[in-house]
Amino acid sequence: MHILITGGTGLIGQRLCAALLAQGYQLTVLTRRPQQLAALCGAGVQAMQDLEQYTPELEFNAIINLAGESIVDARWTAARKQLLRHSRITLTEQLMHKIAQARKKPAVLLSGSAIGVYGNRGDEVIDETASAGGDFGAQLCVDWEAAAIPAARFGTRVCVLRTGLVLDSAGGILKKMRLPFQLGLGGRIGDGRQWMSWIHVDDYVAIVLRLLTDERASGCINMVAPQAVTNREFTQLLAHSLQRPAWLFTPAWLLQLALGELSELLTGGQHVLPARLNKLGYQFSYPSLLPALQQLNRQHA
Repeated sequence: MHILITGGTGLIGQRLCAALLAQGYQLTVLTRRPQQLAALCGAGVQAMQDLEQYTPELEFNAIINLAGESIVDARWTAARKQLLRHSRITLTEQLMHKIAQARKKPAVLLSGSAIGVYGNRGDEVIDETASAGGDFGAQLCVDWEAAAIPAARFGTRVCVLRTGLVLDSAGGILKKMRLPFQLGLGGRIGDGRQWMSWIHVDDYVAIVLRLLTDERASGCINMVAPQAVTNREFTQLLAHSLQRPAWLFTPAWLLQLALGELSELLTGGQHVLPARLNKLGYQFSYPSLLPALQQLNRQHA
């Protein structure tokens, strides 16, 4: 199976490439850094520097579309919002155009999204049938998902990956939080009651491998572990796993002052269930948070 991956040089993309190569898949990665591709994604991965190279004659059995600028790295200025939309929606629309032109259509498209599509839902427990939120982050996801759906018109099976907080020892949110917590400077955000729906990177990769071949899977899929936690619980468990105290907290008003609209991602949350993964019979390796954190901390040490 030949797979085209966008976003393959990112943290999750690198993990996916390693797992896919180990299973014998042929990979092409859309990247602006072809000279670094072998180091980031593995020897033998082919580079595609521009989607214009996706000609009608090229045949991909599957496409994994994960490209997108980081949503948490900078304040949401008007220019930043435009960049976030372009890197997700415009690229996905261009990809749909290429699929339409392809003589042989991919059998499956796995396209990125996030549980931010649901907006801040308080204590409501939600699954894939829940409605979308109305804030910028939610609308970004709504439009990103809508850009990928047209692939189904060509007979391509489409899975939209509504991803929660991905926990990885090498990067992402856990890397950013680890040092403050190790120094005893970690703590909850605001009142700590906001829900955090998370997933261990090993489960994320295993689910993607499953979705590539399980023809029962289509539509929106919540990529989260079955046991969400509040921010307060996450803080306590991370501190416990590192054998450190966590007495401090960051006031919500301070985050609003420092980050503006972006602060809503930290002060709000969603209690999300992986209903469709459960229906598919997927068994999580890390269904609960403390064992996941302990394993990742051992891996980091």
